[in-house]
Formats: sequence, C-alpha cells, structure tokens
Amino acid sequence: MGIILGSMGACIYIMRGLGNPKSFEGHSHGTARMRRRTKAKKLCSVAGQIKATEGVECLKDESVIDEIPMAYKDIDAFTAAQKDLMEVAHTLKQVICVKV
Repeated sequence: MGIILGSMGACIYIMRGLGNPKSFEGHSHGTARMRRRTKAKKLCSVAGQIKATEGVECLKDESVIDEIPMAYKDIDAFTAAQKDLMEVAHTLKQVICVKV
C-alpha cells in the first residue's frame, strides 16, 4: 500500500501496488512539479490560490504561493498513467494542508 499526495487542492490516493517486477514492485509517491518554485511565485496570485484551494483549510498567502495547485501535475492523470503499477484502493478528499 502507498499514498500519492497531490497539491494543496487535490485529492489523495491510497494505492495498492500490483507487484510489477519492471518497476521493482513499486510506484510513485507523489506528483511532480510542472513549474519551479520561483516561476510559480511569478505566475500565480493569492486570488488564484484562494480559488484553487476552496474547501481546504490552509494558508492562503504569499508565503505558500509556490505550492499552488497549478504548480503541480494533475494527480488524476498522473495516477492513471501508472495503472500498470498500481490500483486505487481509496480516494480521500483533502480538507487541511499544513506546510512546514
């Protein structure tokens, strides 16, 4: 079993590995960034962050703008691309996000 974490506004997947020997019986543990932190800070706004994280209790200010959901790959597409490595056991809705 494994957990694939998304961005501040995305769901969380609990995954079950399929034991594919070509991947050493493993799978990814999280989505990758589409934008570097500095680029995300330049391109994204606090207003966009507030909209993207609606319903999630988290900081919504300049200090975490580099973690905006648009800075990461889409978790649904990311997970679907690994269907030969794992299957979804559960999907969790994110309600809180703490960046330390």
